[in-house]
Amino acid sequence: MRTLLVAVAAIILTACANGPVSEPASPPGTACTDPRPQVCTMEYNPVCATLAAGGSKQYASPCNACADDAVSAYLQGPCPVEE
Repeated sequence: MRTLLVAVAAIILTACANGPVSEPASPPGTACTDPRPQVCTMEYNPVCATLAAGGSKQYASPCNACADDAVSAYLQGPCPVEE
């Protein structure tokens, strides 16, 4: 019985030492999904898009942002102005 208790304790401690497995970080906002839009309406509803290669870029609408393959996600509203 004592050996079983030691074995269970060792397994639990080993599992805790490895830490939790985390998912890869996803960009904030609404993710663009496939299939990507091919045609967008002419509306002005600015969004700040997160580029897959890093950085951000402002687009006229969510549709225009997701039509660009370089965009992974977007947030409603214009991108903040950097000073």
